[in-house]
Amino acid sequence: MNPLPATGARKAALAFIFITVLIDVLAFGVIIPVLPHLVQQFVGGDTSTAAYWTGAFAFSFSLVQFFSAPIQGALSDRYGRRPVILVSCLGLGLDFIFMALAPNLAWLFVGRIISAATSASFTTANAYIADVTAPEARAKSFGMIGAAFGLGFIIGPLLGGVLGDIDHRLPFWFSACLALLNFGYGLFVLPESLPKEKRAPVFDWQHARPMGGVNMLRQYPQIWGLVAVVFVANFAHYVYPSTFVLFADASYGWKEKQAGYVLSVVGVLSVIVNVLLVGRLVKAFGERRAVMFGLACGTLGFLVYGLAGSGWMFMLGLPISALWAIAAPATQALITRQVPADAQGRIQGALSSLVSLAGIFAPAVFAGAFGFFIGPHAPVRLPGIAFLIAAVMLAFAAFVAWRYTDAAHLPPKPGPAPATR
Repeated sequence: MNPLPATGARKAALAFIFITVLIDVLAFGVIIPVLPHLVQQFVGGDTSTAAYWTGAFAFSFSLVQFFSAPIQGALSDRYGRRPVILVSCLGLGLDFIFMALAPNLAWLFVGRIISAATSASFTTANAYIADVTAPEARAKSFGMIGAAFGLGFIIGPLLGGVLGDIDHRLPFWFSACLALLNFGYGLFVLPESLPKEKRAPVFDWQHARPMGGVNMLRQYPQIWGLVAVVFVANFAHYVYPSTFVLFADASYGWKEKQAGYVLSVVGVLSVIVNVLLVGRLVKAFGERRAVMFGLACGTLGFLVYGLAGSGWMFMLGLPISALWAIAAPATQALITRQVPADAQGRIQGALSSLVSLAGIFAPAVFAGAFGFFIGPHAPVRLPGIAFLIAAVMLAFAAFVAWRYTDAAHLPPKPGPAPATR
């Protein structure tokens, strides 16, 4: 651990890291309700064409982050955390100005690519926390990062919907101001957490390769079934950012404000389930049943979304699909029981890389299907097709989980310790 000069300075630095992550998430969340409509405006109002371009935007964003996140981490090991974080904040702010001024689709696309690279600072933020906190306090500090994610995905779409209802460019200006203010604040408050003597002597390309972690999973064939569940479930989750805004407009006439409200409700329900229900239900059901229950709820919720003929019917699916969140921690718990203690960290890193891979390909599948089934060549108009595909994927994940979490595939839980005299 590299302690900062004083407790007050350390708290200020951690507060800055929290704000940095929050702004990164806000920067993503704020534009969710408005970016598809801005794209739609640039393509002459055609929803089908806008869907294809929105998928291309999401694909490119995830692809760039997949490569840039480990590169930022390696850069921070070589040159320190402070310059990487500050450059990221500055670049994000300037890039949102770039996108706010975009006169055409190509300009907006380039801006989105730059935004993906500059907002990939989560790896460096986690490294900073590990530098300045004692091992026994890291879980609490990492929990703060998780809270920033949850808060950002609640506030972001809500703000984006309200501001976008006034003007499509306003959310971009808002995010630019936040990022630049954070850069100015960090310039004076954020100290370096990694001393020169502890930095990597050279830039480490080995650890900057994004596929290194994924390749590691080949060493543990006993968890391949559960790894497939993680991949498919995360793939299905990308149906929200890939299609929801244009789907809601095409199906129910919901514009930026209404879409932002609904996405915020999704965030609130997710927080409620994760904070209040996950621990209780996993304990009550057991890990295997919790995985099955969560995936079943996700499947049913997506079926409701895909077949809902009105807005109120769509809303009925929100609390059902929110219970899907129970499956993820139960799956993680089952995975950790099957790998040795000294491989836990690397396995989690490999799973994170796999989730990033899902984020690269999922938008193209969902946005492409949505665009085709509302276009002129569709055999039947079916705006909810992306959610129906996601429902099928979760049903498949539930089958795989059922198949690979029985007694024949999982080691028995350790019994109670023998009594000692």
